[in-house]
Amino acid sequence: MKISVASGKGGTGKTTVTASLATIWDSPLLAVDLDVEEPNLHLFLHPELGPPTKAWMEVPELDVGKCNLCGDCVELCQFKALSIMISTLTLYPDMCHGCGGCIAICKEKALSPAKRELGEIYEGKTGDIDFLSGTLRVGEAMTPPLMEQVKKRMAVIIEDSGKDVILDAPPGVSCPAICAVIDSDVIVLVTDATPFGFYDFKLAWESFAPLGKPMGVVINRAGMGTDDIYQFCAEKNIPLLAEIPFDRTIAEAYSRGRVISDVSKELNEVFASLRDKIRVLADQSGKEGSHA
Repeated sequence: MKISVASGKGGTGKTTVTASLATIWDSPLLAVDLDVEEPNLHLFLHPELGPPTKAWMEVPELDVGKCNLCGDCVELCQFKALSIMISTLTLYPDMCHGCGGCIAICKEKALSPAKRELGEIYEGKTGDIDFLSGTLRVGEAMTPPLMEQVKKRMAVIIEDSGKDVILDAPPGVSCPAICAVIDSDVIVLVTDATPFGFYDFKLAWESFAPLGKPMGVVINRAGMGTDDIYQFCAEKNIPLLAEIPFDRTIAEAYSRGRVISDVSKELNEVFASLRDKIRVLADQSGKEGSHA
């Protein structure tokens, strides 16, 4: 089973929930941080990491002597990674999306495969939990290519071990967030009851609902804000999986890098219940799919 923990915006407590859910999980687990721009799951799980692996993406390399300036590659590229200016073909590798189309279309073979660094992939272990994350290279503009490489490594680990996966997704509803949750079995949306939190939660629900994945909501800092989020979930039949209280002791634990499920017996029970409800949600989805 693959669970993605997502949110409509940053600061809702998504990583806090991911870390606590990981530590309370009672079957073999792989914890994955796919927020490659700002990975911070390791700050709470404290894994022992091995040396990083460089991640690369194929980009074109130009042999000026072979180029006849036909412009076919420029016309093909939808991302403006190539242009002809002053009778010269110019490449912009940082704008390349790595499709390889320009290399394939070049009749003169003036473009050949090269590579640019995307970032690094880390693997480690924290107790019985396997850990996997990616860190984007400073200056790199595109996160999905690195995320896809982390996911490929994740798929290998799952195939070899059969472990469940809890995945910390990037915040928001843009391409990186969709890339993270698209092949999940369950999506857990973390929000708070503030007007800003509710607004971005609706955006996330509207973005992820077309994927057809079972979704539930965790309300963080419950007890503050408005009741709008509760009314919306009731109207849309979105299961309320857990409520995390607005409590100073939780904030203090978070600031010290502690997993909040360890703060008290009550919070431990909240996350144990969350774990069980996620499994029920996944089972219900599986049964519905088998009858379709």
